[in-house]
Amino acid sequence: RGFTLVEVLVALLVLSIMAAMAWRGVDGIVRTRDASQRQLEQTLRLNAVLAQWQTDLAAVQDTGAVPPLIFDGATLRLTRGTPEGVQVVAWSLKPESTDNAWRRWAGPSVTTGAALQDSWIASQQLLGGEPGQLRALEGVSQWQVYFFQGNSWANAQSTGNVAAPPAGAASGVAPRAALPSGVRVVIGFAPGSGLSGTLTRDVMLGP
Repeated sequence: RGFTLVEVLVALLVLSIMAAMAWRGVDGIVRTRDASQRQLEQTLRLNAVLAQWQTDLAAVQDTGAVPPLIFDGATLRLTRGTPEGVQVVAWSLKPESTDNAWRRWAGPSVTTGAALQDSWIASQQLLGGEPGQLRALEGVSQWQVYFFQGNSWANAQSTGNVAAPPAGAASGVAPRAALPSGVRVVIGFAPGSGLSGTLTRDVMLGP
């Protein structure tokens, strides 16, 4: 007519086992969803940063006052045209830094050679917390830049093609490197960043 104590205990044991299994399944689903969401956000962030990288390179402008595009192994500096003038932009990944952050700094738009030179000097003294400097992308462990010069890709730190001196320049003007026709960036991602391996992106520069 009823249940014995043993039967009730067995039923409770079975129910507790089923509840634990159900909880593990729900927890696995939640963890998978969170991981997928983080991966999606990281991918969207990466695409946005690479779009800004391409926009900067597409607007490179040679003013003659400072180098228009140069890479020293840790920082790539360029001068880009804006509606208000010309600004210096610096992309950097400090080798001594442990935060694995690819940073972008943009100076003010200026209209004089002296102001542009001041901005260029400021881009060489960045410490990480200056106004205008952003942590563009987290989880970058290393990067390398290559320039397309002539018919091949070469390390951006190697000697490039020599540009012809501007018309009317004095005979003592020192030669300088010509702008490459393309820029390649190779980015390596740190473990646990949500991205793995390396990424290569080529950007062709305008005439």
